[in-house]
Amino acid sequence: MGNITEYDMYLFGTGVHYDIYKKLGAHPEKRGKVSGVNFAVWAPNAAGVRVIGSFNDWDETENEMERLEPNGIYELFVPKAKKGDLYKYLIETKDGRKLYKSDPYANYAELRPGTASRVADISKLKWSDDVWMRERIGTRNIYEKPMNIYEVHPGSWKRHAGYEKDNGFYTYREMAVELAAYVKEMGYTHVELMGMSEYPFDGSWGYQVTGYYAPTSRYGSPEDFAWMVNYLHKKKIGVILDWVPAHFPRDAHGLAEFDGTCLYEYADTRKGEHPDWGTKIFDYGKTEVKNFLLGSALMWVEQFHVDGLRVDAVASMLYLDYGKKDGQWVANKYGGNENLEAIELFKHLNTLICGRNNGAVMIAEESTAWPRVTGNVVDNGLNFSYKWNMGWMHDFLDYMKLDPYFRKDNHNKMTFAMSYNYSEKYILVLSHDEVVHLKCSMLNKMPGLGIDKYRNLMCGYTFMMGHPGKKLLFMGSEFGQLREWSEERELDWDLLDVPEHAQLHDFVKELNRLYLKYPAMYQLDDHPEGFEWINADDCFHNIFSFVRHGKTGRNSLLFVINFSPMERPDYRVGVPKKKRYTLVLDGSEERFGGAGTKRPEIYMAETQACDGRDYSFAYPLDPYGIAVFKF
Repeated sequence: MGNITEYDMYLFGTGVHYDIYKKLGAHPEKRGKVSGVNFAVWAPNAAGVRVIGSFNDWDETENEMERLEPNGIYELFVPKAKKGDLYKYLIETKDGRKLYKSDPYANYAELRPGTASRVADISKLKWSDDVWMRERIGTRNIYEKPMNIYEVHPGSWKRHAGYEKDNGFYTYREMAVELAAYVKEMGYTHVELMGMSEYPFDGSWGYQVTGYYAPTSRYGSPEDFAWMVNYLHKKKIGVILDWVPAHFPRDAHGLAEFDGTCLYEYADTRKGEHPDWGTKIFDYGKTEVKNFLLGSALMWVEQFHVDGLRVDAVASMLYLDYGKKDGQWVANKYGGNENLEAIELFKHLNTLICGRNNGAVMIAEESTAWPRVTGNVVDNGLNFSYKWNMGWMHDFLDYMKLDPYFRKDNHNKMTFAMSYNYSEKYILVLSHDEVVHLKCSMLNKMPGLGIDKYRNLMCGYTFMMGHPGKKLLFMGSEFGQLREWSEERELDWDLLDVPEHAQLHDFVKELNRLYLKYPAMYQLDDHPEGFEWINADDCFHNIFSFVRHGKTGRNSLLFVINFSPMERPDYRVGVPKKKRYTLVLDGSEERFGGAGTKRPEIYMAETQACDGRDYSFAYPLDPYGIAVFKF
């Protein structure tokens, strides 16, 4: 008797078998006194399926699987098989072909370039992060919590010298210890890990997935991955994973034409293929495919204790004509370009994940003006927790790249985001996509020569940290990586021996410290009362001044940032109240590469009108001067 019951098949057929990964795939078990592995795979259009592997010397005649109706699931218990064995499914198609497929539900895979699946058991993972999980589950309002994310590509963050092992990769366990120490030192609250689901081609960075239920074997086993998450949690660091339900590659061993037909992808190539990417698009209208994706997301959050998923390429899922020309796409039943099935999937997915896992977050990488991405489903929203603010990022970088002389004509690029800030729950991002080949590193995007580049970037990071929205910064950007990022090498950590890079590194660390210390910087990101401009229009001086408020009204913060190389020795700034203003961040300090001029710590507001306010005080602003005051 197999493990797959009629009820399992009913739930799977209706798309709501949320623990489907515990049934399909390869699961070690004991039947009476006989130990073995139960294999189960969905292949409804196959003529027959056999399981082949190291346990039967890849014999194509030995282990024929039993077909279960009505779903077309194939199942077989193999007594000789055990944890660690390699295997594939031999799919016999109705037109006489043989396909050698890896397991869509496998929890472990052979290290590339191998393409076999490996038997694993994730039912017995060991956890000691109960304090973290209790606190996360008890979170009443995630939006009032700090979120400052360090985006990491594990294979190129750090590598072993000499590359003795596979490309010198750190293992999950090695990475956990070093990454946790660094993230705690720098003051980030979360890490976002790229390329955790198994994928065949390093150059895809993990965005062309073949194993939606398997942590990549590049860095170790599923147990090792769980150990890393557990360790990061014990160090009070949240873990977010990139997750890619938008498309999958054509690799012969993967999901493409899995049982000889378009099983996981839309059969109509106008819906089922991305012309630009050369990948397949999931058929979101098929209940079993939807269940496959829902189960994957739930497994990462519930089985591996992950705190959130950043959903990649959401726009490509929402629009049927995304990246397509006339004739390459087909409209929905109402004649529109919206993918109604993907919309329904998002509503189901986000409600499910966040409803079953309090404190977990779902983040949309969505690059268009699609309404209510973070809105409630009751209001026809997609119910994501956050949306990457791509509009802010593009405007910000456009401004930052300009020579200061031309910034006065582009001042609105830095202020425009506040006109729509409260339409969604946003994360401000400077991600890996902005520092790859031909885009320049963050430091080299900056205008000027020598120290001006570093001072420009400090101004930009300060503006980003003060602006409403949670934060994300890609690895290496915190110390001024000079080269564009490549997955083929580690970051240039030796730059920290160069004073200017070390000073930038220390400045980012100080910004992160202030972020955690003052709730005004995160409590009211999505509330108008949390932010007010002091002067949004000082374009001729390239200066921005604004205030951040917290819920209690105590320790509000005043930001003054000079984006020009001109000194303003008697700059006067308007203030909301006749109070004492305490300098808590001075960009001119010597430790940040500034002139080191000793300044007073306290400034008293005077009854002198400025910036439309009754009160003000004067403060000497250096070239690219940065000043943050609490009051």
